[in-house]
Amino acid sequence: QVRMVESGGGLVQPGGSLRLSCAASGTILKINDMAWYRQAPGKQRELVATVTRGGSTSYSDSVKGRFTISRDNAKNTVYLQMNNLKPDDTAVYYCNARVLSLELRLLDAWGQGTQVAVSS
Repeated sequence: QVRMVESGGGLVQPGGSLRLSCAASGTILKINDMAWYRQAPGKQRELVATVTRGGSTSYSDSVKGRFTISRDNAKNTVYLQMNNLKPDDTAVYYCNARVLSLELRLLDAWGQGTQVAVSS
């Protein structure tokens, strides 16, 4: 079993910043790619950013230059630093990890979601 626990969401004014964290725990042998997704009301879930185990990153065009994804492999934790937030960034944010379990099974683990609201 793998559990992903998120923290760091909240309400912020346009132009503000937030930092999301997501820690994985359980029967983990290794975590491969980690990512953040978001889902706004009435819209499909979309990929925001990914980071490989080696630290290579990629971003959606809508957040490039404003958001930074990073990870701490020793802590099995992924972060999302969000700067210059806009109202369009309002959504529930989900972390995701591709996990190799101790039973040598590949698992797709998800966090419970954390609300980010950008409003004046």
